[in-house]
Amino acid sequence: MHEINQSPYTIKNFLPLIIILCLIVACTVILQLVYGFNITEALYDFMGVFFLVFGGFKAINLTGFVHAYREYDLIAKKSTLYAYLYPFLEVIVGIMYITRSQLIVANWISVILMAASSIGVITALVQRKDITCACLGDVFKIPMTYVTLAEDIIMGLMAFFMLMKQ
Repeated sequence: MHEINQSPYTIKNFLPLIIILCLIVACTVILQLVYGFNITEALYDFMGVFFLVFGGFKAINLTGFVHAYREYDLIAKKSTLYAYLYPFLEVIVGIMYITRSQLIVANWISVILMAASSIGVITALVQRKDITCACLGDVFKIPMTYVTLAEDIIMGLMAFFMLMKQ
């Protein structure tokens, strides 16, 4: 008989993330209802609201975010300045998506940020490090799991998809 590896995490660990993602989807749907549904525009709205919200949570306690982010992000480990700038990069990219300005630049920045973050998350997961995900800054203590990796990969793929459409 094989022993099943049970995760020590429950839905309660991820409740803040689930609620925030539901609110981001709701904002996206509302924007689409107001301006008319278009899949490309919906992706931009989702990505814009996502980066604004996640960047905002990171900026609330910037020092706490930097400390948590430097635990696993490859670039942040080498550059504290990058770690401090990261939330503001997300906010800027979010604004670019919402205002539909410089979308090629926004998509490239998103692809690069999400790819670099994914590599750091994969490394932390492979090493089985028990660390807190910095995705919502230091406001909520969300565990680093494959949920974090999925979040980074999905956002990176969405930006890559949008680049291929341009």
